Amino acid sequence: MLDPAVERRLLGLLGLGMRGRLAVVGVDRVREAAHKGTLRVAVVAADASHHSREKVERLLAAKQVPTIAVASAAVLGSAVGRQTTAVIGVVDAQLAKGIRALVDSTDAVQKGSWRKG
Repeated sequence: MLDPAVERRLLGLLGLGMRGRLAVVGVDRVREAAHKGTLRVAVVAADASHHSREKVERLLAAKQVPTIAVASAAVLGSAVGRQTTAVIGVVDAQLAKGIRALVDSTDAVQKGSWRKG
């Protein structure tokens, strides 16, 4: 999992991304963006249901989309004005670059919480 300070910054960037329509929320929207080839980075809640994670993680791996894990669906949802969400996908290249730089610049990233595509 990410360091709490890094996670807060990441969630703030995701919130900005949603307001600017640079990100999509939910398994179906993220899968759609991955199929189109527009998905740059995905942020997945570690406590999302097995079914939701299974639906999205296989596709993300197949499409070689970098994936970041955050602690909970409630925390991830709160970043974008929802009660909970399993996954948020970033479709903007610049925002994705900023998120990757944030996560890459920390030593807090553990194996499995960040997969480079």
